[in-house]
Amino acid sequence: MVTNYKSRIADRLLARKLAGKGAVLLEGAKWCGKTTTAEQIAKSVLYMSETGKVEQNKQLAKINPSLMLKGDKPRLIDEWQVAPALWDSIRFEADHSSHLGLFILTGSSVPADMSDVIHSGTGRIGWLRMRPMS
Repeated sequence: MVTNYKSRIADRLLARKLAGKGAVLLEGAKWCGKTTTAEQIAKSVLYMSETGKVEQNKQLAKINPSLMLKGDKPRLIDEWQVAPALWDSIRFEADHSSHLGLFILTGSSVPADMSDVIHSGTGRIGWLRMRPMS
């Protein structure tokens, strides 16, 4: 986590979205600060594109996605689009929990293949577009 983090408008917006939804998808251009902003609120983190673990993470997301969602909440899933199978599991968790603000998803690209995704996330997953210096 960054020790000299400067507060941004997006901090308040993210907190507000998390207070009203089971999960929030934080989208934006590369290097606009999505992960760093989300890390300030997250209680646990899963870095999907961690060096040396990308293929392992993809396979685990297909075999047992709910295992990847375990951790203190809100749980940050960074670069979630590496494993689109996580989307439906996150939606399921949001549906079956009495709590809000369970997950923060970050990503700068859209998954190449969303054909296996069953649900849009409407009503469970909020969207927040992040721009540089916001």
